[in-house]
Amino acid sequence: MPEPTKKAVSAFSKKPKTQEAEEESSVVFEAETEKPDSKVKWQCNAKDIASGKKYEITANGNKHSLTITAIAKEDANVYAVIAGGSKVKFELKVVSKPAEAPADGSGEPHVEPEQTPASPEAAPTEDKPAAPAIDAPPSEGESDNGQPPDTRQDLTGLFLEKPKSAEVIEGQNITFVAKVNAESLLKKPTIKWFKGKWMDLASKSGKHLQLKELYDRNSKIYTFEMQIITAKANFAGGYRCEVSSRDKFDSCNFDLAVHEARAADTGLDIRAAFRRTSIDGKEDSGELDFSTLLKKRAVQTNTDCNVDVWDILKGAPASEYEKIAFQYGITDLRGMLKRLKKMKKEEKKSIAFLKKMDPAYQVEKGHKIKLEVQVANEDVDVKWLKNGQEIHPTGRYIFESVGNMRYLTINHCSLADDAAYCCVVGDEKSTTELFVKEPPVQIVKNLEDQMVMKGERVELECEVSEEGATVKWEKDGVELTRDESFKYRFKKDGCKHILIINEATKEDCGHYKVKTNGGESMAELMVQEKDLEIYQSIADLTVKAKDQAVFKCEVSDDTVKGTWYKNGVEVKADARVNITHIGRIHKLTIDEVKPEDEGDYTFVPDGYAYNLSAKLNFLEVKIDFVPRQDPPKIHLDCMGRTADSTIVVVAGNKLRLDVPITGDPAPTVVWTKGQKGSSVKPDGEDKGEPASSWTLTDGKILTEGDGRVHVETTKGHCVFTIEGAERQDEGIYSVVVRNPAGEDTADINVKVVDVPDPPQAPKILSVGEDSCVVQWDPPLFDGGQPIIGYVLERKKKRSFRWMRLNFDPFPGTTYDAKRMIEGVEYEMRVYAVNGIGMSRHSPASQPFVPVAPTSEPIGLCVDDISDTTISLKWRSPERIGSSELEGYGVEYCKEGTDEWIPAIQGLTDRTSLLIRDLTTGDKLQFRVRAYNTAGPSAPATLAQPVTIREIMQRPKIWLPRNLRQTLIKKVGDTINLVIPFQGKPRPKVTWSKDGEPLNPTRVSVRNSEIDSILFIRKADRTHSGKYELKVEIENVEDNASITLQVVDVPGPPEAVKIMDVWGFNVALEWKPPKDNGNSEITGYTVQKADKKTMEWFTVYEHYRRTNCGVSDLIMGNEYFFRVFAINLVGLSPEPTNTKDSAYIQKTGIAYKPPSYKEPDFSQAPKFTHPLVNRSVIAGYNATLSCSVSGIPKPKVTWYKNKMDISNEAKYRMLSKQGVLTLEIRKPCAFDGGVYMCKAINASGEDIVECKLEVRPQIVKEDKKKQQQQQQQQQQQQQQAAE
Repeated sequence: MPEPTKKAVSAFSKKPKTQEAEEESSVVFEAETEKPDSKVKWQCNAKDIASGKKYEITANGNKHSLTITAIAKEDANVYAVIAGGSKVKFELKVVSKPAEAPADGSGEPHVEPEQTPASPEAAPTEDKPAAPAIDAPPSEGESDNGQPPDTRQDLTGLFLEKPKSAEVIEGQNITFVAKVNAESLLKKPTIKWFKGKWMDLASKSGKHLQLKELYDRNSKIYTFEMQIITAKANFAGGYRCEVSSRDKFDSCNFDLAVHEARAADTGLDIRAAFRRTSIDGKEDSGELDFSTLLKKRAVQTNTDCNVDVWDILKGAPASEYEKIAFQYGITDLRGMLKRLKKMKKEEKKSIAFLKKMDPAYQVEKGHKIKLEVQVANEDVDVKWLKNGQEIHPTGRYIFESVGNMRYLTINHCSLADDAAYCCVVGDEKSTTELFVKEPPVQIVKNLEDQMVMKGERVELECEVSEEGATVKWEKDGVELTRDESFKYRFKKDGCKHILIINEATKEDCGHYKVKTNGGESMAELMVQEKDLEIYQSIADLTVKAKDQAVFKCEVSDDTVKGTWYKNGVEVKADARVNITHIGRIHKLTIDEVKPEDEGDYTFVPDGYAYNLSAKLNFLEVKIDFVPRQDPPKIHLDCMGRTADSTIVVVAGNKLRLDVPITGDPAPTVVWTKGQKGSSVKPDGEDKGEPASSWTLTDGKILTEGDGRVHVETTKGHCVFTIEGAERQDEGIYSVVVRNPAGEDTADINVKVVDVPDPPQAPKILSVGEDSCVVQWDPPLFDGGQPIIGYVLERKKKRSFRWMRLNFDPFPGTTYDAKRMIEGVEYEMRVYAVNGIGMSRHSPASQPFVPVAPTSEPIGLCVDDISDTTISLKWRSPERIGSSELEGYGVEYCKEGTDEWIPAIQGLTDRTSLLIRDLTTGDKLQFRVRAYNTAGPSAPATLAQPVTIREIMQRPKIWLPRNLRQTLIKKVGDTINLVIPFQGKPRPKVTWSKDGEPLNPTRVSVRNSEIDSILFIRKADRTHSGKYELKVEIENVEDNASITLQVVDVPGPPEAVKIMDVWGFNVALEWKPPKDNGNSEITGYTVQKADKKTMEWFTVYEHYRRTNCGVSDLIMGNEYFFRVFAINLVGLSPEPTNTKDSAYIQKTGIAYKPPSYKEPDFSQAPKFTHPLVNRSVIAGYNATLSCSVSGIPKPKVTWYKNKMDISNEAKYRMLSKQGVLTLEIRKPCAFDGGVYMCKAINASGEDIVECKLEVRPQIVKEDKKKQQQQQQQQQQQQQQAAE
């Protein structure tokens, strides 16, 4: 309701008041108006009252009265008096004859109090109209303005009979009845039954509850019944019935008392009272979900059906209230506990209140609610309190006082209005609880799947629709809470909610779910253990005395610690031994090496089954004074070499070639690198490398090819070392030792192995609903080791997190990836794995979207067929999915074969296809499949094969609806008429005009197989006439006619004369024009001009007669007049002027008007165009038109089957310039009948009527069946004739 800004002025100075009267007595209601000539109308239940035996209406000046005689129970209604725009409502309360009305005004309310226990059907089913106590009239300001209420909470008195409070014995049945009069309703009323404050009983029908609905077409009364079967003790309580129809709304409260044979010791367990039942009605199928009906919905929790929330709250400590509320779906503890306290209080009889407010009301956030009480004294003032504080009238809080009813209206309810409200009258109070229900919290941004390494931090984030909303986290169906170890942390940031896991472990893998009262979202968390990789291993060392020995290694994880061992005994740090760990590098340094330091050293990372070993050789220098000369010799029979002397080293590790040699004196060592290679090289790599050489004499390197190369010699050994071996270091190394006694040579084949190159970018071969098939090419270089398999990863297009699909290497190059979400864009990448490790990832694939094939096309049927062609049509699939439809493939096969032949090359985008060049007489089967990115759908196939042969079809013209009446066009318009028809073989089409063939130079005709087009480029009046179309096949034909009327502007009127001049008036007369433009003259335009200025001014427009009088002319001026004719096209091009002028005499000149008898222009009504019988199709608007003339303007009334339909909302009556139109909105079969139009004025009356037939709509499939039946009958007739 809009906020009142200014109270409207009432038309009444004295208003009638609500009165009580005994049966068989009389009562008088009096009213006084501000103006003595005001017209007053009396109403009863929104219907006008006329004087008669029952009612007596009197009016004396500004005093008006309504007398009701012989009062009966049926006269207890709401009455109203209307004057101008003001309407005042009042009530008549009827009491039984022996009863006396209480003198103090505090009598009992109109609803009869509960008495002794009655039979189940007694109280609720009595057919007694209840006094509409809750249907209080609106305030005078609202009535005077005439504005209807703007919300559903306003009560409008829809009940004809209301359900009443009743009692029943446990185990028996009881029925509550509500009746609604639908005579004044435009739409079927909707009824809702509630128990308590908010429990909607519509979906709880079962073995304990049944809802019924009946409708009486004669009385137009709806009867709604609620039947409770086998009543139980916990069924007792307050109920509410609500009925609504568009902007009208009414409500009624009633109580049910259940008497038990045993002591009633059960609690108020509403859930046990109305459980849902199974389909067969034999057993319960779950309990009600209270949380969906509360102010904030919580997650439903499975609880024992025998648990009583009231008892739990009574015995629980205050610290447990919040936990119990979330578990049982209760969010408003304040209202719950207040109502808990009031359960034991007994209701005392009120003196000040006839009717108090219900214990609780509920309203949705942003809506409006109206609280009402009925007081005993009409003149008493009331106070409204909110949480104990007085409320004052504002734009949101509106107070109303109507009779003994008091209203509090709250507009645009918010959460701040969720409070306790109280109406105070003296020392008494009427209190209620108002619950404001919020909309459910939706999840705006869902959780995302994650894959992390062990020990990493995990954050699962979602976003909800409202700030401060309560969410619930679960892992594999188990609720997560803050435990003592703080493993899970819950964070809120506005609308964002985050679950944090500080250090992820393998136990944290699983499905995590976040829930709100409006939805849920789930994501998968995968935790992978880290594999420790060795970037650099420790190498053997040979050192001299007093030198420093350094063992160094590098691992992938900088947090991993380790332990050093010598010959299996842990190495401890001391003055000479230093152990360091910096980042990923671990070092063991031994200063001033001694002979006892020689041995095997091992590094073991903590927590991993790895050990890195190397040997420390102590070089002891001896001086031999006996000169000897032994030829040099190379000894390659040491351990760790293969049979062909091939050494394998991992790229990045140290290459150390330790060659034992002998010879005296010490030989000179020369190392050279050849050109051989044993591993797979990349294509195009240069294989002709230049040889490199290194020479060492007396321990000094003479030539050095690379700074990474170290050559050293000790007694009996020559060591060749390359730091960080690379791929180009692979080849054959030759060592030559020389001394004066001779020389020796040896070849060592070195193979450098590495991780493979990344594979090529993967390709997506096909996609499914939640899967795809991906394929890739092997890497160009395998790293010198065979490829073990591949590891695949995927991610969403807009995400940055890659998720591993397999943890064990996949041996093939084609992989079927699953568990994807349809419609989401993904990317894939691949790693290659060999014995050394994993390559870098490949480039990402092209983005793709998992989609499923569409469902099969529907409605495949034959549209047309001939000797060599067939036309098929179908409808789009019901389910297309997230991918766009690419087109349809059509195939056919001959009966008896399995070979399907494509009807066209490629796909078609249309849902119909004409297939040509077929063989006459072949019996073919057809099918259609829909294609999208995922491929073809299941085929849609015809029910049976089709024989290619043309079928004889009777000619039929389908004349458009707009051409069945006279077609009116203007001169110069282009006329293009398309007339569809049917018939096979192609029919012969013939046009004629007024029985003669058409002139091809004036009218063009184009014929096709399905229609004929009549074209006139520029119409003139000679084209008017009746055109006939004939469609003929052999001796069978069909005809249709079209009436064309080409209209033009009319000619000017004839003989405009000045018939008389008197005073300031001039009488004119003229004749209709000779040329009416082929259209009826609808009126004339009369203009005048002063002779001085000759400026023309319009006097009359659309004037219907051929004579008129022009008044209000200026004396002393001379006037000319002219008249235009008007028809459907417009004004005539030229007017007709008066030959003479009219001079208006000045004052002083006596003018004696001639005496003549005043003409009588009155004319009885006469219909100039009658109503025409019509046949219309149900569901489409229909109009009935006629025209009437009469002076004065007659009053028009429409009747259907002799019943006045002037006040029916289904009909709309229009009147324009004597043309009467009745519009029937979407007629049904019930609207058929005889319609009559009646025109009445003082001179007489006239009646015209017609019949209206409403035909049902014929479904297209029914039309086709009728056509097929007609074709079959024709074929049978032809065969019989042959």
